[in-house]
Amino acid sequence: QFGRTEVIDNTLNPDFVRKFIMDYFFEERENLRFDFYDVDSKSPNLSKHDFLGQMFCTLGEIVGSQGSRLEKPIIGIPGKKCGTVIVTAEELGCCRDSVLMQFCANKLDKKDFFGKSDPFLVFHRSNEDGSFTICHKTEVVKNTLNPVWQAFKISVRALCNGDYDRTIKVEVYDWDRDGSHDFIGEFTTSYRELSRGQSQFNVYEVINPKKKGKKKKYVNSGTVTLLSFLIETEVSFLDYIKGGTQINFTVAIDFTASNGNPSQPTSLHYMNPYQLNAYGMALRAVGEIIQDYDSDKMFPALGFGARLPPDGRVSHEFALNGNPQNPYCHGIDGVMEAYYRSLKSVQLYGPTNFAPVINHVARYAASVKDGSQYFVLLIITDGVISDMAQTKESIVNASKLPMSIIIVGVGPAEFDAMEELDGDVVRISSRGRFAERDIVQFVPFRDYIDRSGNHVLSMARLAKDVLAEIPEQFLSYMRVRGIKPSPAPPPYTPPIHVLQTQI
Repeated sequence: QFGRTEVIDNTLNPDFVRKFIMDYFFEERENLRFDFYDVDSKSPNLSKHDFLGQMFCTLGEIVGSQGSRLEKPIIGIPGKKCGTVIVTAEELGCCRDSVLMQFCANKLDKKDFFGKSDPFLVFHRSNEDGSFTICHKTEVVKNTLNPVWQAFKISVRALCNGDYDRTIKVEVYDWDRDGSHDFIGEFTTSYRELSRGQSQFNVYEVINPKKKGKKKKYVNSGTVTLLSFLIETEVSFLDYIKGGTQINFTVAIDFTASNGNPSQPTSLHYMNPYQLNAYGMALRAVGEIIQDYDSDKMFPALGFGARLPPDGRVSHEFALNGNPQNPYCHGIDGVMEAYYRSLKSVQLYGPTNFAPVINHVARYAASVKDGSQYFVLLIITDGVISDMAQTKESIVNASKLPMSIIIVGVGPAEFDAMEELDGDVVRISSRGRFAERDIVQFVPFRDYIDRSGNHVLSMARLAKDVLAEIPEQFLSYMRVRGIKPSPAPPPYTPPIHVLQTQI
């Protein structure tokens, strides 16, 4: 039990006031249940009150509904209409501010034997238990005792966890090539102090406690001055979702022969009547979370690397439901059904070409660049890519579009090439052109198989890792294009119930 609303007396149309604060994670499925009771006494024991029904949903479903407002029927009493419930969600504002700050220093201690110091600043936020966590380092300014550092941007959450009076400790160091940086001194401040901006309050004496203890005449090791302080409210992923941006989800499944004959239990495509195969698990894990952000719940599902009936031509971009004009399936269940159906009709073949399905989604993404839609392509594959050069070219082109690509590798193969596509370490390039942003996330499914055989856990872990980067990839597209979120629809006001009186 997470919490209870207040009790509203004598009404069938209550408008509850109490709010509940919850942590929201795009990449996790957060299941919620609302139970409704008619209160008959002061007892906190629910069994002493009349059960009126319940509603099940996910937090993503509320957030992903138009205007973050979900209306659903209340169920749970057989044969009875239990009414409807309306749940709205809003993001808390305190977590969204960022600060742009700039500092300079004056007359810092000279630490280098031959030249002046090479100073840099390290910012720490204090934690509840009194310990400190590094939250920012400035660049090093070479050979000066009066450095001016570049302005930097940091979220208020990272700087002080949203607590304006919490201590912020700043250390000043002299940089050394061998990594043994010399400590010049430190000072403390708080967000509230810094927010006064440039003033006499924001000139700080840099103190080295060791020196202070040894030298009677010690004053300080220089001063650090705040030059500017600007608060910016960041728009968040949820602002776009609330403003109506839809996330379109497309699935592409590998039907190459290396998966093994689907009728054999050793095959990665084996249809076990008792549990999902790796393809089914990956599909459901990712799809069930993304579907909350797509209002029509219609998902195109494609296959690649198979020979198709009736003539046996090889295709790298065929509709799983057999309808090339309309490859959409209804909900994740519809996609699963189409996947199982096509396994019975196509012949697994090869090679493993990714570019056609990437280009398929890119064509759609290229037609809506106004921020109203964003495309996520999930590719599930067992093997080594045959068209690496074309795939890289497709990804570099797609990095300019509102889309992200998730690749889940199933089976025991070596996935070295996939790591290259992921682009986390080295940004992907093709013919001298680099990807505008990182849009690919690759994970091997075997890393998520729960040793105890708990598939629910495996799927939750998989979804968490592959979807964690999506909101940031989404925001980076919107920022680069200067697309602001659409205004949210006006808040819901409940209808006024007019009491009719007979005269």
